[in-house]
Amino acid sequence: MSTNLLKYVLIGAIAIFVFIVIAYINIMKKLDQGDRKLAKQLKQGTQTNKFSLDVLYMKLYMIYMKIPGLKRYLLKLRRRLEIINIQDEYQTRKQASSSLTKALIWLVPLTIIIIALTSSNILLMAILLLFEIFVVESLVEGNVNKLDNKLLKQQVNFFAEIRHAFHESSMIEEAIYQVAQTNEDEVALQAEKIYEILISDDPETELEKYYDIAPNSYLKEFAGISYLTKEFGDRKTSTGASQYLKNLNNITQEMQLEILKRDKLDYVFQSLSVIALIAVLLLEPLKAWAISNFTFVGGFYNGKLGTIAELIVLVLTVICYIMIRKVKDTTKNNAVEIGNEHPWQDKLYKIPMVKVVVDAFMPKKKTKEYMKTTKLLKDSASSQKIEWMYVNKIIMAIATFLVSLLMFVYIHGVATKWVYEEVLLEDGTTSMMMSNSQKKQGEKILEVDNKILDKFKGNNNVKKETIKIELSLTSYYEEADEETLNTATDRVYAKLKTINAESQIQWYEVLIAMGFSVIAYMFPNILLIFQKKMRELEMEDEVMQFQTIILMLMKIERVNVEMILEWMERYSNIFRVPISKCVNNYESGAWEALEDLKEDVTFPQFVGIVESLQAAVEKIPIKEAFDELETEREYYQEKRKESNERLISKRGMVGKVFGFAPMIVLFVGYLIAPLVALGLMNMGSTMSAMQSMV
Repeated sequence: MSTNLLKYVLIGAIAIFVFIVIAYINIMKKLDQGDRKLAKQLKQGTQTNKFSLDVLYMKLYMIYMKIPGLKRYLLKLRRRLEIINIQDEYQTRKQASSSLTKALIWLVPLTIIIIALTSSNILLMAILLLFEIFVVESLVEGNVNKLDNKLLKQQVNFFAEIRHAFHESSMIEEAIYQVAQTNEDEVALQAEKIYEILISDDPETELEKYYDIAPNSYLKEFAGISYLTKEFGDRKTSTGASQYLKNLNNITQEMQLEILKRDKLDYVFQSLSVIALIAVLLLEPLKAWAISNFTFVGGFYNGKLGTIAELIVLVLTVICYIMIRKVKDTTKNNAVEIGNEHPWQDKLYKIPMVKVVVDAFMPKKKTKEYMKTTKLLKDSASSQKIEWMYVNKIIMAIATFLVSLLMFVYIHGVATKWVYEEVLLEDGTTSMMMSNSQKKQGEKILEVDNKILDKFKGNNNVKKETIKIELSLTSYYEEADEETLNTATDRVYAKLKTINAESQIQWYEVLIAMGFSVIAYMFPNILLIFQKKMRELEMEDEVMQFQTIILMLMKIERVNVEMILEWMERYSNIFRVPISKCVNNYESGAWEALEDLKEDVTFPQFVGIVESLQAAVEKIPIKEAFDELETEREYYQEKRKESNERLISKRGMVGKVFGFAPMIVLFVGYLIAPLVALGLMNMGSTMSAMQSMV
């Protein structure tokens, strides 16, 4: 299949995709028709004839939320803006829609320009578009993380101001209000919200609502400790200091450790994503440099093997980029993403025919495989349901199979194109080694060859004698001697065999495509296992956070084991599922629920906390059960620092493997290995020619 035909296939696929998106939006409009009628009745008499950008952004927001690709970026923008516009849904939607629209205004023309300029080179087009997507993804993610880190650093100064204000007023709500009024940073909005909670008629209910929208766990801890201290009063420590201020100091130390860890991770990973992405941009420059300096490699880079090598580098870059993002991920925001309760996988699964297919692949409930997969989803902290996961697996397998076949068609097209374009002399000399006069002669030979190839292309039964006769009838070979005619016949016959072989997909290529689809089918599982391994590195860090929470709660009056478990559940990430199970089963039997928690989680340090909680249930007060936490506070802080160092070291090592893998494969596999191999082959053929002359 020719490159032009492949281009038309891709254009057709894009057109089908656009049609599906438009059809999907129309269906959703029909489904929402009842709500639209109600909204129309409510806004009668309030409409204006003037054009409003706000209304436009709101409409665009609803459209973006229904398009899977754009929805991902919109939700990330929401997360950034929700920190600033706390509980202001209108402003958050407007700003998110505005930012995404402005980005698209730049991206869409840039994409069109890339497609227009690289329409003759499909692979280069794919590389540039892929690079564009990755850059946008990195910028959006970087902006979100940057604001998270900025807010975290603001909280350190905010808590310091709270300490001074509390010393003056000795009233928590007054101290928070005073600081909120004088502080102009984003954290002031959070302070105002916490103040409103503390003075509300039902602060406990309002506090639960705040837990769902708080940008990080440290503000949750601050709000919770402030509420408990206001309700049950402040106590003095053994040194006469305020227990509330000591708790603030504990939270501040936790934040400082987290800031240091994030800064170090950012430093380690700051260039790894760029290094991985640069590999694909260097493909064409390296290819041009190699061909211009080493003429004997032109056939490799312009032919079938060179194209396969380029595709390998491209696929490896995509995989490594995804893995780097997973390794670097430092976010601990466990809030449920808005609009994610019914993703496209859920809608697709509800289609009867799709449900039958997915259920055929999905393990049956209560089987060992079903339990294993469910546990993997929980251990990796994935929000997916098992049904959605298998929808992803099947779609990835089908898409990979089709893309693999398209790539094989593209590779065949490249090989065929090279046969038609490679300039050779009668003795096999390539165009890179020819003089200007020889090039003109080679172009005449190529023109004759191509006419013969066009005439017999697709005919697998043609004989050499037939080709020889056709060549002898041409003006170029009509006076050629027998030896020259035989050489030309062999050359054209070999070209014809190559073209006929490249004109169709081979059976082994279908098998290879099926193998790739099997790997793609397994990839979601591999990704979940990788996420699980990365989370296991964070276990010790989270246990030490639990110790800080217990240290803050154990001195507060009326605090019991169940309340400690609820706080641990609220701030947990890795151990959330087993702790939630324990909280739900607590009323049925506290000791038994904690015993089940020990069985669910075998991490030694976490088991130690559970055993202390068991002791506090029936035998001794909470303060005595955890008395070692206060006496060994400095030891745990030093251990936490050392644990973070090991965590950063391990993540950095894994990140560097993925970051430098594309560059290593590019230079070793795509540049050095072909140069060495082809150079040795060229040297061997030269030596053989010299020996035959002797």
